[in-house]
Amino acid sequence: MPTKDKGLNDLFLDTLKDIYFAEKQILKALPKMAKAATSDKLRAAFEKHHGETEGQIERLEQIFELLDKPARGKTCDAIMGILDEGKEIMEDYKGTEALDAGMLAAAQAVEHYEISRYGTLKQWATQLGLKDAARLLDQTLQEEKKTDQSLTTLADSAINIAAAA
Repeated sequence: MPTKDKGLNDLFLDTLKDIYFAEKQILKALPKMAKAATSDKLRAAFEKHHGETEGQIERLEQIFELLDKPARGKTCDAIMGILDEGKEIMEDYKGTEALDAGMLAAAQAVEHYEISRYGTLKQWATQLGLKDAARLLDQTLQEEKKTDQSLTTLADSAINIAAAA
């Protein structure tokens, strides 16, 4: 039996720790993905998102500060699984025309996970009256949506076409 009732505040903090851990893992993975990319445009997209991810981590740290809590991550099994799939694609498709398409798909899986987390956190912050946190979370949510759209455009205009050739 739980020792205390947990509420939305606890769930918000736990999920914040989850995405903080996830962003740190993504930050480590992006340079490896950029190095493995054969497309200059895909490499540039990974490099650009690396810089954005640093800013997203800073915003999360600001939210922890607003909550007067230490910025600490909690192991996120979901992101570890998604990143492991990306590593597997890089190993299994190295040197093939399909490598970039596979890495782009793996990157979009990461983006979709982040979009779902940031959307949820933003709504919870709003419910909890954490206006500054909601604003910071929305800023990251909009970046993640824009990155996802850019990756879709890149896939449709070049990467998937090259993989099918």
